[in-house]
Amino acid sequence: MNDKPEHKSTPTLVASFFSMLTKREKRAFWLMSGINTFFLIVITLFTDAGVLYTLAFWTVIQVAIIVYYILVNKLKRKSVSREWVEALAFAVVAATLIRTFLIEAYTIPTPSMEKSLLVGDFLFVSKVNYGARAPLTPISFPFAHNTMPVIGTKSYTEAFSMPYFRLPGFQTIKNNDVVVFNYPAEDGRPIDKKENYIKRCLAVAGDVIQVINQQVFINGKPAENPPKMQFKYYVKTDGSGFSEKTIRGLDITEGSALSQYGDFELILTNEARKKIKTLSNVQLLDSVVQPAGTYVDYIFPHYKPLPWNVDNYGPLYVPKAGATITLDSSNFYLYDRVIRVYENNPTFEMNEKGFFIQGKRISSYTFKQDYYFLMGDNRHNSADSRFWGFVPHDHIVGKALFIWMSWDSNASGFFKKIRWNRLFRGIN
Repeated sequence: MNDKPEHKSTPTLVASFFSMLTKREKRAFWLMSGINTFFLIVITLFTDAGVLYTLAFWTVIQVAIIVYYILVNKLKRKSVSREWVEALAFAVVAATLIRTFLIEAYTIPTPSMEKSLLVGDFLFVSKVNYGARAPLTPISFPFAHNTMPVIGTKSYTEAFSMPYFRLPGFQTIKNNDVVVFNYPAEDGRPIDKKENYIKRCLAVAGDVIQVINQQVFINGKPAENPPKMQFKYYVKTDGSGFSEKTIRGLDITEGSALSQYGDFELILTNEARKKIKTLSNVQLLDSVVQPAGTYVDYIFPHYKPLPWNVDNYGPLYVPKAGATITLDSSNFYLYDRVIRVYENNPTFEMNEKGFFIQGKRISSYTFKQDYYFLMGDNRHNSADSRFWGFVPHDHIVGKALFIWMSWDSNASGFFKKIRWNRLFRGIN
């Protein structure tokens, strides 16, 4: 009598695994395995990841698929528990794939794009226009960006990460596109887990941008201004001020009284500026402009010999992949973070002997990726590229398409809170 345990051969184990699956489950298994293998091929061919690295990732995902079907089949085939598990798993996988590679919903939390986009607008953002970016931190809690709800801990792990890879898109980023991106000046998180920002792309890679007395110039020509762009104005009345009805009628949502004598600082669109100027009690209306040559230390590149501010800025060249610049003591401050952080040259430095990377002296630098310069339409209430510099291409999330819902939390009554005139409105 042989008391040794019987060891099943690999073909027997495979046959045993497939015997427990229904025809529908087999089709789903092969579909998921096919998608997994497709990404194995794409990552191997189009990124710098080694074959062993991508094979390891493929194996982890494939094992997870197999374990999922083994665990599901432990449940009674027609049980309510199994139906719920299958439905939930399918919903999570489908929603994750859609959010990652096709389209994702976002909300506007701050007024940096007013009045083009309002606080409380809910948007759909396309991942396919510019090419969907594969997750850099694939192991994360579903539907949480970087922080777990309630408990506030990290929603992801960096124990396993993927190299940067982006699927081909059907268009490039153009001037005036409204773009969602990961905030580049944030350190300490992986790129895809940095906070999401939304701004308008004023300058694309290879452009020269300059702001002269609030007007943006691209390559020496005035840029197209968004119709609902806003600026700050000084308004002096005869002392009577403005009623709440007047403010609401002019759609003014930002500003404050400067004194009890009818002086105000208001943020206005061009349309509101024209209307408020016609009011009989308005004695003076002036633009609030920071003069050219006024250095502001919180404005990029934070270098006093370049005295730039929000209203008078540049000229500044926006780096383009493959373009080469000659390094000097001034542009070091413009492109230091680009070269050192975004292009992964942590040893890049300037000293009295020149410029160095890994101890090797260099006199020029060739950029590895494209960069962009983005600004909010609310020009005097937007922390944007004027404050922290360029947005690298690998930080781009997608293109804002349209508003599907808009919610005014300050309005009274449920139906009044919905901004009906903004539903399903395109973004331009």
